[in-house]
Amino acid sequence: MDSRTGKAIRLGRILRPETGSAVVVAASHGVMAGPPAGLRTRHEIETVFSQLRAADGVMVSPGMIPLVENTFIGRDRPGMVLHLDWKNHARSIYTPGKEGRSEGVLAQLADISEVSVSGIDAVMTYMYLGQKDSALEQAEIARNTRIARDCERHGIALIIEPRSALEGSDPEALSAKVMSMYCRIAADIGADLVKALWPGSVAAFAEVTDSCYTPVLLAGGAGGDDARSTLQLAADAMQAGAKGVMFGRRIFRAPQPAAVLQALNAVVHEKQSVEQASQLLER
Repeated sequence: MDSRTGKAIRLGRILRPETGSAVVVAASHGVMAGPPAGLRTRHEIETVFSQLRAADGVMVSPGMIPLVENTFIGRDRPGMVLHLDWKNHARSIYTPGKEGRSEGVLAQLADISEVSVSGIDAVMTYMYLGQKDSALEQAEIARNTRIARDCERHGIALIIEPRSALEGSDPEALSAKVMSMYCRIAADIGADLVKALWPGSVAAFAEVTDSCYTPVLLAGGAGGDDARSTLQLAADAMQAGAKGVMFGRRIFRAPQPAAVLQALNAVVHEKQSVEQASQLLER
């Protein structure tokens, strides 16, 4: 027996073994930017989480766990993903140091030893690269490498989301060339899954997935008002070689999160068309 078995079991709770894909709900936005629409109050959180049973995984912050832990207890429940990082990059309100200093800072919210005894299946960490100060980039590589080795020792699955520190000012930050480099770095550091932003087209995202041997999950970004556009984005990602999606606002802001989740499962796992999956929304 060793930690590799633990990691394989935990990763299998996120990526369905029969399809090799996953639909993960990112519901931890509050730790970075305050209460988001759809999860503003305790009642809203409880209401949304009651509709997430069909997810392959749900990402929460450490403080949310006592409130929502029943979501993960029992058979046929989502895997539990912990949002391991706090960050102030690109925060929409009250961003300290915004004028002239846009590279942001990060902090780790839990030790992997704490994660391993809590029944958590995976953690997600950011990896910000491309800073003007190369010492900041070096620190991010060292930080993520340390987390990767800790996850290996404790049998925890690791999701890395590589990002450009200059996304708001550099038009090349989301190009296929840059995203391919960042995602490959994440894989080579030791990520079990890589969460990637949409670079603008199926062809561009295919460049990213082709050069990253670790399964790539598409980040949802802003959205949630139009469920059909959410399904189309998921279908485009799957066409480009993704192994699923990691959507937040597109699910928890929807009037019926369970219906959107069911339709996403149809696209990701059953390879249904957007038109077919949209019928599930109408029901």
